[in-house]
Amino acid sequence: MSKFDQLAERIIFGNRALVLAAFVLITVVMAFFASQLKVDAGFNKQVPLQHEYMRTFTDYQADFGGANRVLIAVMAKDGNMFSKEYMATLENVTNDVINLDATDDAKARSLFTPNVRFIEVVEDGLSGGNVIPQDFTPNLEGFEATPEQFDTIKGNIVKAGITGRLVAKDYSGAMVWADLIPESDVNKLDYQKVAKQLEAIRTKYENDNTSVHIIGFAKMVGDISDGAMSVIKFFLITIAFTWILLFLYSSSAKLASLTVLAALVSVVWMLGALKLMGFGIDPMNMLTPFLIFAIAVSHGEQMINRFRGEIFFGGLEEGTVEELRARAAHAVDPLTAAHRSFKALLVPGTVALLAGCIGFGAIMVIPIQMIRELAITATVGVALTILTDLVLLPILLSYTKLRNLDKKREFRLRQLTQFDKIWAALSKLSRPKAAATVLTLGAVVWAAAWWHGNKVMIGDAQQGVAELRPEARYNQDARLISSRFALGVDTMNIIVEAGPSACTTSYKAMETIDRFAWHMANVEGVEQVITLPMAAKQVNAGWNDGSPRWKVLPRDPDTLRQSTQSFETDSGLLNADCSAIPVTVFTKDHKSTTIDRLVSETKKFRTENKAYEEGFAKKRDAAMAKAQENGEEYTTDQVNFRLATGPLGVQAATNDTVREKEHLILWLLYGAVFVMCWISFKNWRSALCVTLPLMLVTELGHSLMVELGIGMKVNTLTVVALGVGIGVDYGIYIFARMREALNQGKTLSESYFIALKTTGIAIFYTALTLAVGVAMWIFSDLKFQADMGVMLTFMFVVNMIAAIVFLPALCRWLLRPKEQDNWVAHL
Repeated sequence: MSKFDQLAERIIFGNRALVLAAFVLITVVMAFFASQLKVDAGFNKQVPLQHEYMRTFTDYQADFGGANRVLIAVMAKDGNMFSKEYMATLENVTNDVINLDATDDAKARSLFTPNVRFIEVVEDGLSGGNVIPQDFTPNLEGFEATPEQFDTIKGNIVKAGITGRLVAKDYSGAMVWADLIPESDVNKLDYQKVAKQLEAIRTKYENDNTSVHIIGFAKMVGDISDGAMSVIKFFLITIAFTWILLFLYSSSAKLASLTVLAALVSVVWMLGALKLMGFGIDPMNMLTPFLIFAIAVSHGEQMINRFRGEIFFGGLEEGTVEELRARAAHAVDPLTAAHRSFKALLVPGTVALLAGCIGFGAIMVIPIQMIRELAITATVGVALTILTDLVLLPILLSYTKLRNLDKKREFRLRQLTQFDKIWAALSKLSRPKAAATVLTLGAVVWAAAWWHGNKVMIGDAQQGVAELRPEARYNQDARLISSRFALGVDTMNIIVEAGPSACTTSYKAMETIDRFAWHMANVEGVEQVITLPMAAKQVNAGWNDGSPRWKVLPRDPDTLRQSTQSFETDSGLLNADCSAIPVTVFTKDHKSTTIDRLVSETKKFRTENKAYEEGFAKKRDAAMAKAQENGEEYTTDQVNFRLATGPLGVQAATNDTVREKEHLILWLLYGAVFVMCWISFKNWRSALCVTLPLMLVTELGHSLMVELGIGMKVNTLTVVALGVGIGVDYGIYIFARMREALNQGKTLSESYFIALKTTGIAIFYTALTLAVGVAMWIFSDLKFQADMGVMLTFMFVVNMIAAIVFLPALCRWLLRPKEQDNWVAHL
């Protein structure tokens, strides 16, 4: 026993009452802080702000808005939007959306906003105006709309070229666009509040004649937050199921209750620590308390398993029934039992929990604030579990006297012997030939899983918002908007940096942008492309009697200026000095394959046209300043295509981050677990025996994702990492018990049989408890929670099976390949 173990034992058991009082006091304080937690969702928290695309997003967010846009489609149920009642509703919805504190008024767009205009060529030159004439006032008392007014509005819509964008392709409804005010340290948006306000607008105006459909990040977060709150119900169900399983395992209400109590203390401490660290609960991280509870219970089971062995038999539960009955005379009191259990499990329990900490901590390499918050809080939660399971629970057990001890001992004897035949059969897997067969089979399964798992898609593998179920109102709204309009929120903006006033002075720059727009319009999955040169060609044709032959970019600077000067910055087609021109690409979905195609084609085009130079804008601005100092005018035909803003630009950056960090996280995790086991067991071969089954199960998890159509996203990447970090517990506990027997001179087969006999049931119940804890998520209102439930349930159960099947085979060939092992279980 090390000096650390002796010191810890002396402090904890020498001052039981004082330590217990400290736990009670800390729990009360942490419960107070936990009660002050609030849901904290943020757009910037969910994106990798240091990524190349996000730097573009940040640089031009003020000019062209961000990816944080809300679309509200107001639809006439009879399919005809040209009625006074419909127009009155659309105007009211527009005003209510603009009046929201969170919306950027200047960037809001609707038929009733002044920045939605049409331009046409008339006899005297250019003419234009608002799409909705000033004398059309549907909400003014006594106003009666005429067919002629509706004809005028319809004509203006066509002239403005907004059919399919702000107006449905079949004229069954129209859209209100609203960009939310960009978040900053000063301005922090309350997304739940915004979502509730949008839902209130829907409730206010939706009736028998009109339906309202809302999509966008804020509404998605609101719906996810509402669904995430259902975890409270599942948490209570999980606690109840866990208590029942523990009672069935231990045959003691006291032991079951104390284990659950210690686990709940872990959760309370974690939530309190969350508040003390200045964090809130992100809707995407609502499941962290489940994990902490399940982890704490699983390790608590190991403690009560060891405790029962001491109070029933005075030590490990090995040997025949007769031997165990004879050893009952050496049974010890609860204090001694708790004392011995603490000493036996302090090292393996701490190593296993630290491995869990590493599992969470490895996720921190993903440079996304939400994930780092999850990693920090969950790591702290698992670290606190070391105290509650390995300190608090033994102290509570030391005060626990079980009734009907003889009856419970007999139950334990039946429990220990009823699986002996299974353990004996499994112990044969440690024989040389059987072990070789098992390892060969494992290698084949590994290769097949690796080959199939490599097909997993990075990003979303499905249409709609993957976090919500297909039948969710948000996904229904998204499907309607994409079917009635030529666009939705699935947009990517490629920002083209150019020289000053490029749109009026540089035909070459405008022509390059126009060719790029044509190129992207022909990419599979693209619905529509909008950019300034395309609009300029329309105007140029208008100046020439609308002839299609004149639908070209003018080469003459004066004519080019004539074609572009009517476009204001609030059109979203250019910035103030026309040195940045976005190319907006609308797609039919946001699947990873679609996004990758856009990125690939953009990079291909800019490479072929030598249209990308890092730091182009800074060099251009420096050249402009120098030219001004010399009294010269700076011009250039060079253009620089920068990826990417808009929702798909953000998603492309996130997908890139996942793709880049996926293997790094797993190898960091494998390496950390290997090193922890090496330090603990003082043998690198032993560490390899524990680590290799985890790697196999990870590849099987990837294969499951392919079969279920789950993409590798930030959420699922964390699940895979957590499955590894928590799944290592089985191997550590089994090998720790095997090593005890091996050190006593027993053969590998006998040691493995003893390990299964004394910890096998506990391992099984641990996996079952973990699986039940997360399986409840399958019934969640949120699809991503259900997917995580399936994934973690699979990984917890399969990690247990892999540890039981492959660990002895690996031990045979890595630890004792030459041992003469003829041991046979005598049942």
